Amino acid sequence: MYKLADMEMLFNPDLAIVAKRVPKGIICLISALDFHEKTTEIPHAVHVAVPRTNRDPKLDYPPIKTYRFSGDSLTKGIEKHEIDGAEVQIYSPSKTIADCFRFRNKIGLGISIKALKQGIEQGKASCSDILRFAKISRVKSVIKPYLEFIAHG
Repeated sequence: MYKLADMEMLFNPDLAIVAKRVPKGIICLISALDFHEKTTEIPHAVHVAVPRTNRDPKLDYPPIKTYRFSGDSLTKGIEKHEIDGAEVQIYSPSKTIADCFRFRNKIGLGISIKALKQGIEQGKASCSDILRFAKISRVKSVIKPYLEFIAHG
C-alpha cells in the first residue's frame, strides 16, 4: 500500500495491510493487546488468527505470525474497526486476554497476566466476559486463580 505525501499520517498501516491481504484473518494476541492499549509490548509482527483449515498467508510486508483457531474460538469475540480506510477484524479485549492465556507458552505468562490486570482495572474487560471466553478457549481453570487474585486482591 502507498499513500500520497500530503495525506494524513496513518494510524496503523500494518493492520490495514493485513486486513486487506488476509481477508479471513482476525488480529489477535499481542497485536490486539496493542490495539486495545493493554500492553507495553511492541509487536514485531502482526499476530493474526486464521481458520485451522487455511494455508499460512504469505506476505512480504508486514511480517505476520499466524495462529490456528477453529469453531467458537475463531468466530466469537470479533470486533470490526475502521483503520486507515480498511475494515479490520480484531478480537475484543476479553477474548484477547483469554487467548493470551491459551498461548501463554508462546507469548509469555507475564504478558498474559499484565493484560488481565489492565483489562480489569481499566474496565475494558469484565470478569464474566473473560471467563466466558476462557471456557471457549479451554483455559478457564488456568485463568481463574489469576482473575480471582486481581479482582479481589
